[in-house]
Amino acid sequence: MPTATSATVSLFDPITLGTLTLPNRIIMAPMTRARGTRDHLPTAMMVDYYTQRAGAGLIVSEAIGITQQGLGWPYATGLWSPEQIEGWRRVTDGVHGAGGRIIAQLWHMGRVVHSQFLGGEAPVAPSAIAAPGEAHLYDGKAPYETPRALDIEGVAQIVADHAQAARNAIAAGFDGVQIHAANGYLIDQFLRDGSNHRDDRYGGSIANRIRFLCEVTQAVADAIGAGRVGVRLSPNGQLAGVVDSQSLDLFAAAVAALSRIGIAHLELREPPLWGTFGVGDTAPLAPQLRGLFDGPVILNADFDPERATAELAAGVGDAVAFGRWFIANPDLPKRIRRGSPLAVSDPATWFTQGREGYLDYPTQA
Repeated sequence: MPTATSATVSLFDPITLGTLTLPNRIIMAPMTRARGTRDHLPTAMMVDYYTQRAGAGLIVSEAIGITQQGLGWPYATGLWSPEQIEGWRRVTDGVHGAGGRIIAQLWHMGRVVHSQFLGGEAPVAPSAIAAPGEAHLYDGKAPYETPRALDIEGVAQIVADHAQAARNAIAAGFDGVQIHAANGYLIDQFLRDGSNHRDDRYGGSIANRIRFLCEVTQAVADAIGAGRVGVRLSPNGQLAGVVDSQSLDLFAAAVAALSRIGIAHLELREPPLWGTFGVGDTAPLAPQLRGLFDGPVILNADFDPERATAELAAGVGDAVAFGRWFIANPDLPKRIRRGSPLAVSDPATWFTQGREGYLDYPTQA
């Protein structure tokens, strides 16, 4: 719960998220930057990148694949092999050495994985419905393919895969994990009736469609402790063709269920009506969902410092996640505290494999 009243809370008040006490409420949002290897290993430059940003109250890592089946982004990293665990251990050691805190975002992309990443096998999803648009590949783009609908055994295996990835994250030195249940990826595909047409215990009613989310979250909480687990949801807006006919009812049920599990935090990623990545179908639902979660809520919706401060003061959330501002401002908390101008990142270098636009943004003295 908030550590100060809504009238006095600021971005620079400490806050407790489960087992973690943060010195400020400025969260570094998870951002895919494509600086890993083709074998999905972290690289040396990633150590420097995350260490530069250790002044965040908490770093949420880029999305990390829990298995090869769930990972379909070029040069993204995984967390299923000893080599990947060791690579991420170097990153977490760097962040901790600089006084920071970092958790791993656990990722299964579901139907938006292309068969190129799977040795020609079809991707998996709740239902055999292709996503609109194109997948990013090593050699360009290709239309998303029709996925294979998971059977019950396959669902159970992915639940277990999340739990094992959480154990691997702790072995790699992460302070906890965040389950990626947003942005049109696998768990989000199960949640929404536009992508989930199942007629078994995982489809149909809202209670059935939130079941996979709840099973994954409970399995991860059982594996590493609920105090080390967060979940990211995206209750507003359409991404990768994932949409629901009753968003408020669906996400109210999901948030209440996650609260009962007792996780450390909930992040709500909502593109506002003027958003850059996706546009909200309605006004953000966070004000209506906040009271259903008995714990800290992190807001994420293209915030600038001024709007973030206002939302915290209004009690809509307890911390704010900043994404692109952290790309060009590695010392973002210091700049916000000083009221310094914020640098703007170059989109042309967001997903390249080099140091440019990754390690060369300066800090202030």
